[in-house]
Amino acid sequence: MPMPGCNIAILSSPTDKSLWKQQLEKLPPFTLENIRELFGRFLIDPRANMLRGLAEVFCGLDRAFKSHDVVKIGVKGLPKRIIMSGFSKYSTYGREKLETVLNALAAYQGKPLVDHVELSAIFDNEDALLKAGTLTKYDKTTIEHPARGVRLRTFDNGNGHLFFEPDTLKDVNKALAEFYGDVLPDTPDENPVNAKSTAVSKDLQYYPTPVKVIETIFDRMYRNFEGERVLEPSCGDGRILDALVKRKAIVYGIEVDPMRAVQSRAKGHSVLIANFLECAANPIYDRVVMNPPFYGTHWAKHVRHAYDFLKPGGTLTAILPVTARDSGLIDDLVGKDRYNDPWHDLPVGSFSESGTNINTVCVSIHKPGKR
Repeated sequence: MPMPGCNIAILSSPTDKSLWKQQLEKLPPFTLENIRELFGRFLIDPRANMLRGLAEVFCGLDRAFKSHDVVKIGVKGLPKRIIMSGFSKYSTYGREKLETVLNALAAYQGKPLVDHVELSAIFDNEDALLKAGTLTKYDKTTIEHPARGVRLRTFDNGNGHLFFEPDTLKDVNKALAEFYGDVLPDTPDENPVNAKSTAVSKDLQYYPTPVKVIETIFDRMYRNFEGERVLEPSCGDGRILDALVKRKAIVYGIEVDPMRAVQSRAKGHSVLIANFLECAANPIYDRVVMNPPFYGTHWAKHVRHAYDFLKPGGTLTAILPVTARDSGLIDDLVGKDRYNDPWHDLPVGSFSESGTNINTVCVSIHKPGKR
């Protein structure tokens, strides 16, 4: 693991640490390139990585923390407590999760990381860490600890309820608001189902799909697309089209921005320069893969229109803001599957390199019928 003196252990998320453990099982050569690959972003922008770590931890605890729309309301929109499992006397899972939560908060607040003595104390007394104080270690020495602003209540069923004091919850809200930034994935005052406008969404909201996200989505499909006709609306510079061609699909794109369309055409892709929402639907495609604009709930218009391009038996795969799952705006298209959840969360910060930190999901929608 990274040396404590570099502060990377404080700035890194649980996912980062897990990846390092995997990579360091087989040590790469000690070169500047490998060091830059592993740790460069922590040195270039330490605060961004600290915020991402906090967002990752809290997004894994409750869906409310994933939504910028909830965060922008303030603490009224956030849960005052979180429920965690694994607090039985035979399990360490709950203790580890609690430590991760407290350390994520401490990193943002500029406080020292939690000591194991503090963890033991809060298990014995739910109010032990509410305020700053002194604790006695096993060797009879004492340590000073800061106010953590949380209470822990454990139950016989193995659950632990972690309650946040108002000031602590404000810190969580401020950190998440800073991480997500100003671009809102969802604004409730817009109703895309009733709206008739086909206007291009605000500032085109162009967030190119990172290659890593594309590979993650296609790897989940466990297949190539040989011979399939695949459409990508709002195809941008053709990143998704590139990946589809590698998997032997016959691809078609639609892009409203001429410069990006030219970039995509330069790679050999067939791209129509047009506003996708103004294109007449032609149900000839086996598959639609799309990353529609995130602004407002504009994405719902795009998904509904794209669905009409599918053949019977075709599949639509879309990357959407996380608020899409509970919006109800495309529930009639998605349907319900008792055995296979059509929604899959993408990792926190998946679109950071493209200029937004809003949380995203991938959804698969199947059109009834046979191809």
